[in-house]
Amino acid sequence: MERIAELGCPFRLPVCHFSSKANSNKLTSALVSKIKYLNHLYERYLERKFPRFYQLYSTFLKGLQIFFSEAKEIRRIKADMSNKNIQFHQLPYREMERLRQFRRDLIKAIPVGILSLPPFANYFVLLLMYLFPRQLLIRHFWTPKQQAEFLNTYHNMRREAYTEVIDGLTHLSHVPDDPQLRQWMLYLCKKVQEGLHPDITELKAVRSLFVGHPFGIQQLTVQHKVLSRVLFLTTRLPSFFLRNRLRSHLSEVHYLDQAMVKLGVSQLTDEEAQACYTRGLNSVHLDPEDCRLWLNQWLSLSCSLREFLWDISLVLSGVKILISWSSNQGNFSVVVNVRH
Repeated sequence: MERIAELGCPFRLPVCHFSSKANSNKLTSALVSKIKYLNHLYERYLERKFPRFYQLYSTFLKGLQIFFSEAKEIRRIKADMSNKNIQFHQLPYREMERLRQFRRDLIKAIPVGILSLPPFANYFVLLLMYLFPRQLLIRHFWTPKQQAEFLNTYHNMRREAYTEVIDGLTHLSHVPDDPQLRQWMLYLCKKVQEGLHPDITELKAVRSLFVGHPFGIQQLTVQHKVLSRVLFLTTRLPSFFLRNRLRSHLSEVHYLDQAMVKLGVSQLTDEEAQACYTRGLNSVHLDPEDCRLWLNQWLSLSCSLREFLWDISLVLSGVKILISWSSNQGNFSVVVNVRH
């Protein structure tokens, strides 16, 4: 009997161990289910009693999920870049755009995180985030209504600089020695000031003016701050740094344009078609198909510039002519111009 017991014990022990593990998993599963159920009841209570707070609460939770999901995806992209030894401009469009946007979100989020580090400071930061969501929160934590409102606000700030850009171009248009180019540039500026929109071929006709004097980026020192405002870049830097930031930003957009051409504008989702907002057009209230039409026009100009670093000022100034409009006409006139 002792021998049988000795032989049986090794067989009984794993069974006991398995049973204990199964019970533990069952208990954990039951606990998780209970927590989910209580959380569901809590959310329903908030939705009934405090609908406004519930909207903010659900937006915050959803934003956290999206943010951590994107962080995981960015980590994968970075690992692929390292393993395959590829650069940013060699990435597919969607990965390139995701990396660019996540970097901008991170730059905005880091100062808020640092402010939250001191003891009890997080409560004060939460209050500030509630009072100033546009300035302190990244896009994932905006409600749909806030997103439309804030993007309109940012675009209005950008739009205020358009007049200064056109006025600066008009002033410099008297400088070129070639009378034909001088008259053509003055004509384009006047056309925009009257609320009309030049064609791509008209912009390409004055391309030579933007390589060097007088519209080269090296010569547009006076307009560096204005152009930085148009591109949502800080203006509190010396001219040298502003010029380098403008070059870097426009180079990044150009790489995105090239990747978008490879993907095909028709392949963009409705959300991805909002990329024209980054390029200067307020797409908040535009139909996705109209955005795709406009992007085709943009790419026709952007990707025709062979030596892009020498033509940055053409994209900065010339394309702003394409997308600028009079205060009475608004966005839709740009789309109408694209269609006709």
